[in-house]
Amino acid sequence: MEVFINDKELEKLYITGQSRKLKLQEHIVDKFLATIQKIEASLTINDLLADKGLRFEKLRGFENRYSMRLSGKYRLEMEIEWNDDKRIIGKFYFLTISNHYGD
Repeated sequence: MEVFINDKELEKLYITGQSRKLKLQEHIVDKFLATIQKIEASLTINDLLADKGLRFEKLRGFENRYSMRLSGKYRLEMEIEWNDDKRIIGKFYFLTISNHYGD
């Protein structure tokens, strides 16, 4: 799968491991980097769905927005541009790391 980062602060976090605006604990940054590596290494969406710890899910109210768990509190939100009609292979566009309460 291909990945793209559509946020300057997320891009800084990915490249340097630090961001001024995103005040995240080190284990969250590590999980963010590991999640990107998992997505890049996956051949199809089924590889990501098989990893139950990611809690990969479609967000309600959006056509193409999805999220993956980084921790009980944080989610990585993304949009996916599907390459096929079966929605098996796509391009991931990372948008933000959001607070997620209620887990």
